[in-house]
Amino acid sequence: MSPIPIDVVGIGADGWGGLSASTRSIVEAADVVFGSRRQLQTIPVAQDRLRPWPSPLLPNLRSTIEEFDGNRICVLASGDPMFHGIGVTLAREFGAPRLRVISSPSSLSLACARLGWAVHTTACVSLVNEPAATLIPALSDGSRVVVLSRGSETPSEVLSILRDAGFGQSTVTVLENLGGPDERSSTGTAATWTHEPGDPLNVVAVDCVEDRTHTRLTRVPGLPDRAYTGDGQLTKSEVRALTLSALAPSPGELLWDVGGGSGSIAIEWMRTHPTCRATVYESMGHRRRQIETNARALGVPGARVVGGAPESFDSETPDAVFIGGGLTQDGMLDVCWSCLPPGGRLVANAVTAESEAFLLECVSRFGGVLRKFQIYRAEPLGSFTSWRPQLPVAQWAVVKP
Repeated sequence: MSPIPIDVVGIGADGWGGLSASTRSIVEAADVVFGSRRQLQTIPVAQDRLRPWPSPLLPNLRSTIEEFDGNRICVLASGDPMFHGIGVTLAREFGAPRLRVISSPSSLSLACARLGWAVHTTACVSLVNEPAATLIPALSDGSRVVVLSRGSETPSEVLSILRDAGFGQSTVTVLENLGGPDERSSTGTAATWTHEPGDPLNVVAVDCVEDRTHTRLTRVPGLPDRAYTGDGQLTKSEVRALTLSALAPSPGELLWDVGGGSGSIAIEWMRTHPTCRATVYESMGHRRRQIETNARALGVPGARVVGGAPESFDSETPDAVFIGGGLTQDGMLDVCWSCLPPGGRLVANAVTAESEAFLLECVSRFGGVLRKFQIYRAEPLGSFTSWRPQLPVAQWAVVKP
């Protein structure tokens, strides 16, 4: 016998009054109703049928729901349950066929409706459970971004990010209690914002305007070298772009960056898409700290930075491995290769004669493609210009069969 479906009902800031008659009947017919304390206070259902979520929620979610197996269960969600909502978690935990989802407009849809923005071309960044720096990669001249806030302090964090990132002339609108009777909005420029913090239930809409004198940072790999701090252990911009191209990141994939240096490969891997992940292995403590600093400054504070390889390798399988340091260390390549799944990519760069010779052995053992890059940069020579060669870089790229 199939289990009784879990009804997941989206409820807006207008509460019970914003639900249709048919949706109200679903809530009223439930044996038990789960939701936040704020949501539960808005519905006319007997107190003994209301259940606020436990804290912490995720470790207790399944047991909390299963306690009422055989009963009609209703879960209240904010707005659209499948838009950064509890519906996504329930679908992952119990499977989509177990759910019956009734949506209300999402905060993104409501914000776009108020501003006249097209939903399908508006980026959305959630800072509910992420640091404010996560917003940085989404910023580009002319783009429109809606930021989901964690509370009343989020707008000021967003304004600070905009000013520091060279987007101080952007138009910012803070929309509070969207769809509710107390809805209000405040608009201004990031650089000259004077509005006081307001309601914790808010979203921040940003119409991005870039300062043309600021260093331009896009999601495309090959950021300017000056975007990084460190002790000089940095894959240079041109080679970085070629390396990321060989690694070929896709949304949701995990990179192991072995011998992180300044962390540039992992950082630009993660910047290509919000769901890309990276673990950086670096044996030196001061470099681990500089990688974390660079990751925050460039908008990927979620980069995981751990100790040296291979002793710090964990059990999560990478989709790709980049070896930028320690290539000739005894057994390093074999361990990295064994951790890759079939179809996984491995890219290694070499700048010394010894490591380049090792790459030749790698090709004979595992196949793949071997390339060599020589980059020249124009620099002043007196009143003239000369071409200064960078260190040549040999690169091996292979896909595990």
